[in-house]
Amino acid sequence: MVVVENTPLGRIGLSICYDLRFPELYRAMGAVDLIVVLPRLLRPPARPTGKTLVRARAIENQCYVLAPAQGGYHISGRETHGNSMIVDPWGVVLDRLPRGSAWSSPV
Repeated sequence: MVVVENTPLGRIGLSICYDLRFPELYRAMGAVDLIVVLPRLLRPPARPTGKTLVRARAIENQCYVLAPAQGGYHISGRETHGNSMIVDPWGVVLDRLPRGSAWSSPV
């Protein structure tokens, strides 16, 4: 399902991390200024491809991509993998946080 919102900051497309594997979903969003990819909540797969796919979607759609992610060990025993990043329309990772908490601003 394609989700795009018009905001005072521009057109923002929303997706989940699993959607990164399907570039046609992002093409269906049309012209957007930012894509926000909501994270998965468990440990990463054996072959992490997230960074490559986030960069590819930014380049293909010529927009910024924000991929926030939880990271760390939780009281319930669950582990989340982190790896938050902001990518520009040329696929350049402007900032990345492998684990932990922080505030990031590419400007």
